[in-house]
Amino acid sequence: METTTRYRTCPLCEATCGLEIETHGRTITSIRGDDRDPFSRGYICPKGPALKHLDTDPDRLRRPMIRRGTTWQEVGWDDAFAEIDRRLPALRATHGKDAVAVYLGNPSVHALALTLYSRALLRVLGTRSIFSASTVDQMPKHISAGFMFGLPLSIPVPDVDRTQYLLILGADPVVSNGSLMTAPDIRERLRAIRARGGKIVVVDPRRSRTAEDADVHHFIRPGTDALLLFAIVQTLFAEGLVRLGHLAEHTHGVDRVAELARPFTPDAVAPVTGVPADVIRCLARELAAAESAAVYGRVGTCQQEFGTLASWLVDVVNALTGNLDRPGGAMFTRAAAGAANTHGTPGRGKGFQTGRRTSRVRGFPEVMGELPCACLAEEIETPGEGQIRGLITIAGNPVLSTPNGYRLARALAGLDFMVSLDIYLNETTRHAHVILPGLSPLEQSHYDVALWQLAIRNYARWSPPVFAPPADRPTDWEVLLRLAAIVLGQGPAADTAALDDFVARQQVGAALHVPALAGRTPDEIMAALAPRRGPDRLLDLMLRTGPYGDGFGARPDGLSLAVLEAHPHGVDLGPLEPRIPEVLRTPSGAVELAPDPIVADVPRLRAALARKPNGLVLVGRRDLRSNNSWMHNVENLVRGRERCTMQVHPEDAAALGLVDGAPARVRSRAGTIEVPVEVTPAMMRGVASVPHGWGHDAPGTRMAVAAAHAGVNCNLLADEEALDPLSGNAILNGTPITVEPAH
Repeated sequence: METTTRYRTCPLCEATCGLEIETHGRTITSIRGDDRDPFSRGYICPKGPALKHLDTDPDRLRRPMIRRGTTWQEVGWDDAFAEIDRRLPALRATHGKDAVAVYLGNPSVHALALTLYSRALLRVLGTRSIFSASTVDQMPKHISAGFMFGLPLSIPVPDVDRTQYLLILGADPVVSNGSLMTAPDIRERLRAIRARGGKIVVVDPRRSRTAEDADVHHFIRPGTDALLLFAIVQTLFAEGLVRLGHLAEHTHGVDRVAELARPFTPDAVAPVTGVPADVIRCLARELAAAESAAVYGRVGTCQQEFGTLASWLVDVVNALTGNLDRPGGAMFTRAAAGAANTHGTPGRGKGFQTGRRTSRVRGFPEVMGELPCACLAEEIETPGEGQIRGLITIAGNPVLSTPNGYRLARALAGLDFMVSLDIYLNETTRHAHVILPGLSPLEQSHYDVALWQLAIRNYARWSPPVFAPPADRPTDWEVLLRLAAIVLGQGPAADTAALDDFVARQQVGAALHVPALAGRTPDEIMAALAPRRGPDRLLDLMLRTGPYGDGFGARPDGLSLAVLEAHPHGVDLGPLEPRIPEVLRTPSGAVELAPDPIVADVPRLRAALARKPNGLVLVGRRDLRSNNSWMHNVENLVRGRERCTMQVHPEDAAALGLVDGAPARVRSRAGTIEVPVEVTPAMMRGVASVPHGWGHDAPGTRMAVAAAHAGVNCNLLADEEALDPLSGNAILNGTPITVEPAH
């Protein structure tokens, strides 16, 4: 048996690093960075090699499971679908389609089959009860981008390879590997900024690993980033530093922003933020004077009470300093596949809206077709028309990742029926009645449809499966189609090939508006896509009708899946280029700097100027080895020192009687946890930090490694009643807490 070398993109975080994988039969002998990948350039983090351990993990589910009471039974695929067919349609018939909810977890974005075929399932379900990890992570950024630029994925990313000044708020990209900013080997890219004479400034309640590599770090009180950014905006106007540059003729609302910023002077916000007024003025002047500059905000700016305002103001500052949509500033990716801002009429569109419906219990508005995941428990618990009685989870663990997981766990236990598509029996799926296991990532083809819409360089790479999937089980996309068939009344043994043809033909019909396909028929395009099936066929269609595509022969030198197959290390499509006004899809055809829905929320922020910081507040933190909770079941990613600790400043520890290494009891309105203390000057006074994704001590799970490194679930302290009103995003940072020694 010969050793074989395969190349693929790592699907475990947003960096999308290229991997070189050596195999001997069905055994992986090595995983290392792909030196010939033009984007990641051989970089690899500890998560990449963990793919081997995930693939062979004995705890990973390989056969469907049905729960009878508290007992789990392995069954065949036909039996599992028969059970779903027996219970799911009856539930929908009795209680209505909205009674069955869907929760989409973060890993579904990192899997081509789940990304493309979850849409088909959602379409046939027709439920308005849709939830996802987006409302614990990034929804404020989608809201601000949607209102400003017309589409929720038109998010400007820092052009880090060319910028001379980078201001980072609420983000630790050295640890996260970038987030809403696809940038492999980000640490070296940041170091390159300094090497070419540029400057990096980090504003964060923690001195993070990124802050350690920066030129300057400033502490900030959690939840006050919007105040800081507004003070920068006020300074830009007050000192005559606004320079719109080429955006001047394509921007609406500048004067309105100037008026809104007037009360937010550096002197007014300094006592609330903890950032001195002279520092704020210095930041504004440096951003305005830099040869090129970009402001980047991430999880810390989203998971707070003013998440949408902070996300909006990041790009307001980028625009006012002339750094939006120019090299070295904040720019828009031109993705090869799947990007709505590369289709339709350039420069103008229908715009973005929210609130086409509201959640049943609290009336929170829908955003991007989703309701806030912090509302899921109450929607299950509260009787009445539209009460959620069934749930389908797709690659998600909301009991750990959403606020007040205790309440959600209790609610899940009361569901009439629950189906989970997942590779583990975890804290969430233990409540399911049927679990349908997914394939190993190495048994599926891969392309990052969503993440390469946010890449710091235009790039494309397709990865074939490293191993053939087991012959006796359906692929993930076939599983989703069989579920869709059950919903459609076609029974548990429907012809998935026919359904797949139907899905593909729908996508072909939608693509015929592309000018390169003028005069072509659906049959002609379907024939050109043959013999591919499943997600590879849909991807080929997206590539060939995308901005670099071959147009099915109209541009012979263009992209197709065949071209990517011939380039296993990926295809470099060049640096980011200015795209305004072409990228815009607003009704006005301009950048909307002061959208009405966002402006309406500014008085709430203005009221915060009167606050006086009081007491300890909690923030989360990232870990390079821990992008998702299931990674804690990989021994290589959890070994070493204890990482689930509460970090506190030495003076706070002394005042509270906390001892390094000893347990502390932490309380909030939502719950109580006990966690080991880690005393460190890296924390701001008045702020404590506990990482997310831990808490693997629930009964009835089958994740032995994770259970041995259980840690605690910091989201038990997060208040499910507290949400950013515009986006419905959970407030996971800035939670008021009380702390005392546990013994």
